[in-house]
Amino acid sequence: MAYDDLREWMKTLEKRGELKRIREEVSPELEITEITDRVSKAGGPALLFENVQGHPGHKVLMNQFGSERRMALALGVERLDEAAERITGLLKMKPPEGMLDKLKMLPQLGALASAFPKTVSAKDAPCKEAVRREGFDLNEFPILKCWPHDGGRFITLPCVHTRDPRTGKRNIGMYRMQVFDGQTTGMHWQRQKVAAEHYRNALRAQAEAQAAGDPRTASVAAMAESGGGAAAIPDGPVGGLPQVALGNLKGSRLEVAVAIGTDPATTFAAIVPAPPEVEEFLIAGFLRSKPVEIVKCETVDLEVPAQAEIVLEGYVELGELRDEGPFGDHTGFYTLTDPYPVFHLTCITHRKDPIYAATIVGKPPMEDAWLAKAVERIFLPAMKMTIPEIVDINLPPEGVAHNLMLVSIRKSYPGQARKVMNAIWSLGQAMFTKCIVVVDEDCDVQEVGEVALRVANNIDPERDIQFTLGPVDSLDHASRMPNYGSKMGIDATRKWRAEGFTRDWPAMIEMDRATKARVDALWKKLGL
Repeated sequence: MAYDDLREWMKTLEKRGELKRIREEVSPELEITEITDRVSKAGGPALLFENVQGHPGHKVLMNQFGSERRMALALGVERLDEAAERITGLLKMKPPEGMLDKLKMLPQLGALASAFPKTVSAKDAPCKEAVRREGFDLNEFPILKCWPHDGGRFITLPCVHTRDPRTGKRNIGMYRMQVFDGQTTGMHWQRQKVAAEHYRNALRAQAEAQAAGDPRTASVAAMAESGGGAAAIPDGPVGGLPQVALGNLKGSRLEVAVAIGTDPATTFAAIVPAPPEVEEFLIAGFLRSKPVEIVKCETVDLEVPAQAEIVLEGYVELGELRDEGPFGDHTGFYTLTDPYPVFHLTCITHRKDPIYAATIVGKPPMEDAWLAKAVERIFLPAMKMTIPEIVDINLPPEGVAHNLMLVSIRKSYPGQARKVMNAIWSLGQAMFTKCIVVVDEDCDVQEVGEVALRVANNIDPERDIQFTLGPVDSLDHASRMPNYGSKMGIDATRKWRAEGFTRDWPAMIEMDRATKARVDALWKKLGL
């Protein structure tokens, strides 16, 4: 089922008994977090807070993706693996050889055709029911302060739209935004994210314009050379890079639009680790089998979902940084203060009586664990296309998505587990995986206890643990340097003689099938 907007999705949740309305007055500072955290960890429903202290008439939606059941419902499937099967069918699609093959392909071709976004006029866009080019104030919205030591209030579920100044490619990412005042926020563009690359490309374009003698641009050479802790600033000089188009740069700005409260497929698309060449509008359209309706912004040259609840338009000034944080993050720890770009608002548009959609992150399991599980299941087919020996993967909540990946493989040659580790570290956002555990195909990686048993029994630590250096997640507080550190791979597969293991490998204990069948027949009579 395709949901046109957040409200249709909420109606479905309520009809299924998956939405609880909270009518008691609660504060957006800490109280909504504490309530949602308790409900989330108990596997409870989505929450609609209808009486938010200091914000009469505003409603806050929380925990909309907070279970595997709701995550599947959000994507219009009974099981998350159904979405993966659709992607598998697409990846394995071959040219038709006859009329029958062509007819069989029609559903897949229809799904592809429906993936492309559809542009609508402003009068047909609910997100423009109210348009404010002046006199706006972010503080009107019930933006949350999540944890006691947070640096302030943060927008936590934004779909942030940017355009690559070189190629014009659009991107939607999800980056927290600390509210500095009514007109500015932080923009947490971690160094390895797509929007950060758009920012760097804008810096490069500005530097090249300066080198060409354009008096309108300010110098960025010293800033670029300094590097520093800012995630969006390039290390090393930017002068002398290949010529790039100025694209949507206006003076020394990169335009940005932020949609809050979109349909669930679009919100999910903003967090998926897709290649930069694949637009998130296409991903959302494919997942929901229906185009995402988009509309041009009022003050920036970007398109946003027409059905969004709230749209923030504006820009980041190139080279302007401001300390952002601390923030209680999905690692279960606070990320510390660091300089990041500043987002300046130029316009706010929204629906009448907009619903503010948010999430909280902290010690797992929380809502983001189910978003990570959906990413795991849906992108497994694409991972198998690159690494075909993979049987299954698991990103357990305790590993906070990027700190632990459990992988089962069909082992066919010596050293294959190590080959798989290195292949995973080469795949996009999977490069951040701090620890990869590889087991044989007869181990169910969804059973963490079974994996732990294999690791504890199957490894000789000196022989089977591999370390490597490379990029790490910006939120990793334990790495030796920001964004750079070590990763570990554990080969917990059975060892072969071809790998230098000359002893006999024992069989695992398991009851024979005949005995199991006899006991199955007796079980009800035993009264156990």
